[in-house]
Amino acid sequence: MDFLLEYGLFLAKSVTIAVAVVVVISAIAVASQRSKRDSSDGHIEVTTLNHKFEDWEDMLKFEILDEDTFKKDRKAKKKQEKQDRKKHTDEKRKRLYVLDFDGDMSASEVEFLRHEISAVLTVARPEDEILLRLESPGGMVHSYGLASSQLQRITAHGIPLTIAIDRVAASGGYMMACIGNRILAAPFAVIGSIGVVAQLPNFNRLLKKHDVDIELHTAGAHKRTLTMVGENTDEGRKKFVEELEETHVLFKEFVSENRPQLDIDHIATGEVWYGKRALDQKLIDEVRTSDDYLLSKREDTDMFSVKYRQKRTLPERLGFAAESAVNRSLTSLLGKLSQSRYWG
Repeated sequence: MDFLLEYGLFLAKSVTIAVAVVVVISAIAVASQRSKRDSSDGHIEVTTLNHKFEDWEDMLKFEILDEDTFKKDRKAKKKQEKQDRKKHTDEKRKRLYVLDFDGDMSASEVEFLRHEISAVLTVARPEDEILLRLESPGGMVHSYGLASSQLQRITAHGIPLTIAIDRVAASGGYMMACIGNRILAAPFAVIGSIGVVAQLPNFNRLLKKHDVDIELHTAGAHKRTLTMVGENTDEGRKKFVEELEETHVLFKEFVSENRPQLDIDHIATGEVWYGKRALDQKLIDEVRTSDDYLLSKREDTDMFSVKYRQKRTLPERLGFAAESAVNRSLTSLLGKLSQSRYWG
């Protein structure tokens, strides 16, 4: 037992030291990135998805067809492509621009998304379409509010926006999704969680037990409603809950404005639904994966994947990797504390 206890203490100390090192590296790298980097450090990458699908098709046909059949197929395909070029000029053929957003607690990928959207809007036409492959369990309200406003730029320019959810778009993720003119979701994608949650530990009793005094001075009656180290009051708790309720009201209003077909009072309870059930609740428009949607478009649409790539030095790459690891750990811990899988 003594050995297990000592080993447990050693392991706890090791983990603590490792986390501390990760936080320090992350802080240094992020500080460096914020102070030195500007928009000229990144660039837009464009990939023609039609070519990718064609390469896959040719590769499979080469393996499964005999040589004569393969040659005949290639000849017929080239003839069809020639006919299609005569029938559809480049200016008349529809274009689909594909963007990706993988959301964390702070919606940090919005920094890339804003550049991608700006790039696409320089060339997109009203007859074109933008597809956003979205994955996010939600996070901080102001961060996802900014991400949503970036998507509103697309619809404001009259460009059709389709949102595809293959895994999860909950809370802040759904705040983004509801902007779309059309929402697709995989059969077991998790949708909804239109609610708000906030929690924080309070160490006041522990500090008092060890004779540690905390002084908190504010100007303004509600400058600090709840605190982690001071003594919280019933008045502060009441005000904090009022602020949460007001945020929830704004969230519901935002979703209602963008998807008026929803029974917002029925679905804005913080609950989540899987794809098929979400369709019944009108949270989405179709049960379908993004992969199937892209395949259905390849014959009559030119498809382009657009990504913004940021240059990073080695210390910055290590720092961002460390920051990502810390974010995942915190998300897991706070999720367990709240006994909930989703942020609001």
